[in-house]
Amino acid sequence: MTTYTARPIAPVILKELRSVDDAGRGMVPVADGEGGAPLRCCLRRSSPGEVIALVSYAPLRRWAAETGVDPGAYDEQGPVFIHAQECAGPVGGARYPFARGGVLRVVRRYSGEGRILGGRLLDLPSTPDESLDAAFSEAFADPEVALVHVRAVEYGCFLYEVRRRP
Repeated sequence: MTTYTARPIAPVILKELRSVDDAGRGMVPVADGEGGAPLRCCLRRSSPGEVIALVSYAPLRRWAAETGVDPGAYDEQGPVFIHAQECAGPVGGARYPFARGGVLRVVRRYSGEGRILGGRLLDLPSTPDESLDAAFSEAFADPEVALVHVRAVEYGCFLYEVRRRP
């Protein structure tokens, strides 16, 4: 079975989001008192006391600009947590972050033209990697699928992206 890679938000985009987010707002850093926020810069949960920010991010819009397509009505933005300062990015950890048994995730499929091609709801078991591998394999079995977004069902938040392997 193919192994897929969860992609964090790229450093160049993070730099922009730390200045002005995709909703046009400036970043407001806060010390995370409790920890546990899903950080999209390094694909891990925050620790108590880390300085983080909640910013608005439009992942499909960013991908569309990179590839020269128009996402049209599928251009959505939403909240994501990031470190308020530059971080080292992912360092080891789970292959598919923010996954544990008993949580719901949506694997949303997008075409090379930036259109939604469907999705799959996953009720993750105690061993989530196999379920996610299967969902990604199923998605990329369709030659029209260029990338997928993994989202949290409870808040609808974008968690990370997986792209078709070249």
